[in-house]
Amino acid sequence: MMRTKVTTLLDIDYPIIQGGLAYLAYADLAAAVSNAGGLGQITAMSLSSAEELRGEIRRLKTMTRKPFGVNFAIGQHGRPFEHMVEIAIEEKVPVISVTGGNPKGVLDMVEGHEIKKLVLVAARRQAEKAEELGADAVMVVGQEGGGHLGRSDTGTLVLTPQVVDHVSIPVIASGGIVDGRGMMAAFALGAEGIEMGTRFITTKECVDAHVSYKQAILDADENATVVIKRSIGMPARALENPWTEQILNIEKREQGYDSLKDYISGEANKHYIYDGDESKGFGWAGQGAARIKDIPTVSQLMESIIEEAEIVRKNWSQI
Repeated sequence: MMRTKVTTLLDIDYPIIQGGLAYLAYADLAAAVSNAGGLGQITAMSLSSAEELRGEIRRLKTMTRKPFGVNFAIGQHGRPFEHMVEIAIEEKVPVISVTGGNPKGVLDMVEGHEIKKLVLVAARRQAEKAEELGADAVMVVGQEGGGHLGRSDTGTLVLTPQVVDHVSIPVIASGGIVDGRGMMAAFALGAEGIEMGTRFITTKECVDAHVSYKQAILDADENATVVIKRSIGMPARALENPWTEQILNIEKREQGYDSLKDYISGEANKHYIYDGDESKGFGWAGQGAARIKDIPTVSQLMESIIEEAEIVRKNWSQI
């Protein structure tokens, strides 16, 4: 076990949180992460209805007795979220996380319930606001991360200590972290835990991710990702492929959201991550993909992270 403020807050063994992973973070993966000592999460807003979310939560409960979370990506889907949050409350989920939008609505709904509240932020001011609104911890994502990012180009190395120095709640670092060295670097910056997304896609328990998607991550180097949607104020990092090239070409012509919407839709995302068809879609990934070279079980991955972190800790003791 590794004790930090985050492990104490969430009642987990290791301060490692699995990201929300749109269309991929369901019970199989979440249970594996929680059973291995981290915090697994279900992605609520990728499900079609509140009852489908209830079913996924109940399926997860049959697979683990450990704490888990439900992620609400409220800003990216343009859908009402209140009915989904109500299900999380009714099912007494231990943790909720909010990404992609103003967290106030979700945090207000769970106020007074025994649910720990995490908020993903991409700027110091966002972190301060999340604390004011009642977040129990903030997850800080720098520009290295996969999926939706902040509008500035600030990296995790700079952003994490900035947030640590300006809030009193625990800070969880995200973006470019895939191993024990990354986790120890986060600790050195003042973080109390880490969140990983891309690294958990390339595990055996991420059963919905197509083999081609996983292989593209394994083949990636530090230049294999691009930021799309910047022109419409919603920057997000994805693997470079023919589909993202089309997106970037449209953005260069400044044709706006209407010209982009079919290219950046959830359906386009699913064409690639489910079917492996890069001529019809795209897949999110962070720059940390360059450090990923295998597809272990979640348990094996967690063990390797902790072992590598311990090696770093011993090396530090000799400095």
